[in-house]
Amino acid sequence: MLFLKKHRVKIGVAFVTLLLVFWLIVALQRSVILLTDPDPVAKALGAAYLLLPLIGAWALVRELAFGAQTEAMARALDAEGGLPVDDLPRTPAGRIVREAADAQFPDYQAAVEAKPEDWRVWFRLSCAYDAAGDRSRARRTMRHAAKLHRGRQ
Repeated sequence: MLFLKKHRVKIGVAFVTLLLVFWLIVALQRSVILLTDPDPVAKALGAAYLLLPLIGAWALVRELAFGAQTEAMARALDAEGGLPVDDLPRTPAGRIVREAADAQFPDYQAAVEAKPEDWRVWFRLSCAYDAAGDRSRARRTMRHAAKLHRGRQ
């Protein structure tokens, strides 16, 4: 039970990845069937349908690489003792109180302005965006942190 609790996210990612790979295989098979049909309209549909598994595979690889990079950065920060502390108050449902997250945000933003080339401050800013509920900025900021992290190695 402890294993499941500890690795819940990884198990979920593996399950969704397996479902997507299954869908990619089925879509690829369907596109090949359409491409082998003598009708030109079927061939055109098969060629267009072939793009879906290619785009899906590209997106899957990109997201898995992003997740692995984010996990590597988190491990590095944890080893340095630099992970942001999750001490924000929460609602009874377990969500972070947005006002508390917003109050901490200027500190993280000031750290980025002071050291814009440091991936660590961008990582922590991404966590602050996520705590404040701004998922799109959190992802964009984490991608920037990953780019800086790759550049230093």
